[in-house]
Amino acid sequence: MLVETRRILPITRLQRELTQTVRELSETGEPVYILKNNTMEAVLLPFEEYEYLANLEEMFEYFEIDDIVQKRLSGYDPRKNIPWSEIREE
Repeated sequence: MLVETRRILPITRLQRELTQTVRELSETGEPVYILKNNTMEAVLLPFEEYEYLANLEEMFEYFEIDDIVQKRLSGYDPRKNIPWSEIREE
């Protein structure tokens, strides 16, 4: 993943310039990458982008569930069904 170096901030600088950084974030829409001890620690991004990513993650979960259901249904044979009344009698 390529990250623009001008958008990387050490956490101590972010603490001093938080209001300005959030203002720039809302104006430009560009994420801000936060370093802690010279290691990438977090990313600030516009709420719309976060919401999009959260919805995308939820959609992927639905795809995974669909795959599981499809795999289970591939071996399904309705002729092997046992009526509920028979199960209750046992």
